Amino acid sequence: MPTASWNGTVIAQSDDTVIVEGNHYFPADSVAADLLEDSATRSQCPWKGEARYKTLVVEGARNADAVWYYPDPKAAAAEIKGRYAFWKGVIVA
Repeated sequence: MPTASWNGTVIAQSDDTVIVEGNHYFPADSVAADLLEDSATRSQCPWKGEARYKTLVVEGARNADAVWYYPDPKAAAAEIKGRYAFWKGVIVA
């Protein structure tokens, strides 16, 4: 079962991930929401749309913008709506 972890803490775990461009997108209900803080960071993907970010906070350690998601993806990426992906040292295995 794919698991996302950072600093030894499980952030998300699910058998229902969607893989896009090599990244696992986890369902929102599989992510530990209490470890996430909102971020003002945004980015644009030509085919997925606007990505928004969240910062991980684990036992006082912060990993800024380590989580991203597409709240309203373009039609070509509709399968990742309501899902979160990880980077910046988050291990997905």
